[in-house]
Parts: sequence; structure tokens; C-alpha cells
Amino acid sequence: MVRDKMKEDATIWISGTMHNIFSIGQLLTELDFKILNIITWEKTNPPPNFSCRYFTYSTEQIIWARKSKKTPHYFNYELMKQLNGDKQMKDVWRLPAIAPWEKSCGKHPTQKPLSVLTRLILASTKPNAWILDPFAGSSTTGIAANLANRRFLGIDREEEFLTISKNRKLEIDIPKIAATYRQKISGFNDKNELELFLVKEPQIEYKTEINFDSKRGDRLT
Repeated sequence: MVRDKMKEDATIWISGTMHNIFSIGQLLTELDFKILNIITWEKTNPPPNFSCRYFTYSTEQIIWARKSKKTPHYFNYELMKQLNGDKQMKDVWRLPAIAPWEKSCGKHPTQKPLSVLTRLILASTKPNAWILDPFAGSSTTGIAANLANRRFLGIDREEEFLTISKNRKLEIDIPKIAATYRQKISGFNDKNELELFLVKEPQIEYKTEINFDSKRGDRLT
């Protein structure tokens, strides 16, 4: 269970649609998580509704919750305010859907854009932090984490998507490509803002890495 692998001050992000987001919220409450926000991601370029029998699906919801109701969580309030014209950022994010350049190594049916994943990572994690995605898919979370100077552990059972993940990681290991991708990620005031922020962001050295407990299985600490 993911909860058992989380640090006491860790938070979790779970994306969904109207078909499952309410059930997910109920389960998080039952598991004693504290729900912090429900982000509504409004896609600037949603796919059309070809049936013409209902409104076009143009949003997805992302629940942000923390493990402990009493242990404070990390939130980079100042950066989020900076990205929002020096005003408090609201829980509605207007960002584009996935772009063609993000599929350079192959496609995943539910792949999320780097713009969304990068924002939530910068909002809720410190530099060099470990980020776990137990349903990694093509590892957009991992690519966003690595481009933002965070560490990543992803899990998936589909070899096809693991291959895409590996190729995407090899791609951003090339400094020129990584720099280009940072400039292309939407949600910043200009194309150099992310790179400049990462240069100024203080680096944190964590005292513990990934520990392996024979009784409880592998654990992020």
C-alpha cells in the first residue's frame, strides 16, 4: 500500500475524471488522509465531442492530500504566486493537453502533459526529493521530476511502457534536449523561468535514501 511507503510529511496527488474522482476522494478519507485541494485542470485544447450528445469533456480533477492530519506538509506558496502574476494561485489550472513533442518516444493512452506534472512537483516537493509513482505508465512524472532536479522511482507492469520510460530518460540525459524541454513546458511566465528558478533553488541533501525493510518491504524514507 502506498500510504505505508510515505514519509509522515509526504503528500499524494491522484488524477481522475468525474467517473472516479468522487470514489477516490471517499477512499482517501477512509484511509485517514487529509485532502488539501482538488485541482481542476482546464485543458486549453480539449479533444472534441464527436457524438454531440453532451458537453465537451475539457477538465480533469487532481486530488492533493497529505498522509498525516497533524504533520505539516510542504507547499511552495511563493513560487505558485510568482507563476500567477504575483497573486495567490487558485485551484483551477488552465494548461494545454499533451503536445506532440512529449510523445517523441512513443504514446501512452492516458499520458499527462509535463506542464501539469511539473507544476504539482514544484508546488509540493523540495529539491532532490524522492517521488514515487506506483502506476508510472510512460513516466511523465519521472521526466518532470528529473527535469526539476528531483529523484524518481516508478513502477509499472507493462513492458511496452517501461521501454518508453527508459527511452524518455535516455533522451533527457542529453543536456541540450533537457534544456529545450524545460523551455517548452507551459505554465511559466517565459521560456527561461523554470531554468532560472532551478539554478537559484537551494539544494537539499537528504540524510536517508531508499531503505529496504524485510518485514515491511521496500520503503521510501
